[in-house]
Amino acid sequence: MNPYVKHIRPLEDFQLEVVFENGERRLFDAKPYLQHGVFVRLQNRADFRAARVVAGSVEWPGELDLSYDTLYLESLPIVG
Repeated sequence: MNPYVKHIRPLEDFQLEVVFENGERRLFDAKPYLQHGVFVRLQNRADFRAARVVAGSVEWPGELDLSYDTLYLESLPIVG
C-alpha cells in the first residue's frame, strides 16, 4: 500500500509538489490528465491551484480527485 498524501503545493506548469506520510517529497505532473474527461476543467490555473488534501488524496472543487496511489506511482522523487 502506498502512503497517503500529507501536504501538497500546486506549482507552475500544472505540477504538484506532494509530501507523503512517510516523509517523501515527490513531483506529480498533472498535464497528461488535463487533456481527458472531467480533468479538462483544471486547465484553468486558478481551478488547478484550488487543490487540497482530503482523506489522504488530492481533491479539487467539483468532486475531482486523484488517489494517493496515482499520485505516488506517477510522480518522481524530489532530490535535495
